[in-house]
Amino acid sequence: MVQSSNVGRIASGGHLCTSFHYFSLSLRIVSNFGKIIKNNIVMTTDYNKELTPEIREKLAKIKHIALDMDGTIYMGSRLFPFTPGFLEDMTKAGVGYSFLTNNPTKSVADYLHKLDRLGIKADEGNMYTTSLAAIDYIKETYPQAKKLFMLGTPSMVSQFEKAGFEACSNDPEDVPDVLVVAFDTTLTYPRLCRAAWWASQGIPYVATNPDRVCPTDQKTVLVDCGSLQKCIEHATGRKPDIVLGKPDPTMLDGIMHRHGLKPEEIIMTGDRIYTDTAMAHNAGAVGVLVLSGETTLETALKVAEDARNNPAPEFFPPDLIVRDIRELGDLILRSKGI
Repeated sequence: MVQSSNVGRIASGGHLCTSFHYFSLSLRIVSNFGKIIKNNIVMTTDYNKELTPEIREKLAKIKHIALDMDGTIYMGSRLFPFTPGFLEDMTKAGVGYSFLTNNPTKSVADYLHKLDRLGIKADEGNMYTTSLAAIDYIKETYPQAKKLFMLGTPSMVSQFEKAGFEACSNDPEDVPDVLVVAFDTTLTYPRLCRAAWWASQGIPYVATNPDRVCPTDQKTVLVDCGSLQKCIEHATGRKPDIVLGKPDPTMLDGIMHRHGLKPEEIIMTGDRIYTDTAMAHNAGAVGVLVLSGETTLETALKVAEDARNNPAPEFFPPDLIVRDIRELGDLILRSKGI
C-alpha cells in the first residue's frame, strides 16, 4: 500500500497540534496494547510496496533523523535488532540522527549510559531531551536568569547545573528567576507547595512536558509533569507560560538550529501520532510513524481517513507509515539512489 503525503500533513496553514486532545487517543491506544504487540509481531514484511514520486523526493532531501526512543529504537530494556544496522547505514549515507525523549528525569549523561548498555554508541550531540529544550528556552527567553526553582529529579537538576544554573532551595527568601516544573519521581509535598507559591507570585514558569502520566507495566500510576501542572493550576489559577516537549515543536526547532537544517531536511520518527508525528507537523518537518511500538496500523489509517474528510482534524497523520526504522532506512537509501 502506498502512503502518500496527501494522507499526511494538511497544508501548513492548518492548526497547531497541541496536547489538549491527545490524551484520549493515548488511552485508546494503551487500552489496546496487547493487540498492538500481536499486530507488530505478525508484520514481517515492509509496509510500503512502492512510494509516490512526491515521497521519494522528500526522502531524497533528508539530512537528519530525529528518533523517538522507546517503541522506536528499543522497547523497554530490549534493543530492537534492526537498530544498530539502521544507524550504521544512515551514518554511511551522510544522514545524521538525534535521539529525542519527553522524559526529563534523566540527564543526558544517564541517557547515554543507558544507550551504551544497549550497545548504541552516542555522544551529547546525538541527544536532545526536554531538559535541554528547557535550558535552551530559558537561556534565549530569559538571558539574565541564573537561579531556578525546579521540581525534578537530582539527575535532571544536574543537567541544569551543568548548563550554569543554580538550584534554589525550598526557602521563601531564595527567590528564583524561573520556575521549572518537570516529571519528578522524587517529589515531596513541601516542594510542590513551594512551586505553587512561586507560580502565584508571577515568577516565569516553564514546564518540561505535557504528559499526564508516564507509561509503566507496573501496578501503579506514574504521575507525570502534566498532572503536576494541573495541581498547581488548581491551587493558584496559574498555567505554565510554556509547555515544552512533544508535540510542541521546540525540541525539533532546537535540533534544526543545532545542525543548520531546514524543516524539509529532517524527519521526526516515532510510534505515537499524538506526540511524535504531531511535533513533525507543528515544526513543518517530515513525519514518519513506525509500527514497532504503541500505534496500530488500524489507528493510523483511521487518523488518515479523518484528515481526508475533516479540514480541521483532531490529529494530523504522518507523511509516511513504515513497519519500523529498518524499512525507513531502506526507503531513504533507495530514494537517494544508494
